[in-house]
Amino acid sequence: MRMWILILSGVFGAVALAACVGTPNLDGSLGAPSFDALQSMCASTPVDYGADAQSVYSAFFDAYVAQKRGGVSKERFCGFQASIAERYRAYKASPGPDAQSAWANFFLDQRAQALTWRASVDPTLRAG
Repeated sequence: MRMWILILSGVFGAVALAACVGTPNLDGSLGAPSFDALQSMCASTPVDYGADAQSVYSAFFDAYVAQKRGGVSKERFCGFQASIAERYRAYKASPGPDAQSAWANFFLDQRAQALTWRASVDPTLRAG
């Protein structure tokens, strides 16, 4: 029970923080690159993330902002995308409650990493 409370509090915290950050929509807005454009930056075939697309785009966009402002190398940015794509494909290859839980936990960690990278270069995300 405690584990679920911790997971849910982490999810709600990540969602609340993501809502404050303000991510463009998948097609891009306000001059932001689209989801497909972000995926194409790393010369990979775009992945269809289905219902998770907006959440994955949010993580990619935050990592992109950090990369664009010099906080993350392009290699690290592309590795970040590749690891998410790999884990998503594994989840979709054998779906089920355990796989869904593993994907959710992995993705929440990646989302937190992307927010950390963006916060290091974006003063609007820093407390103060």
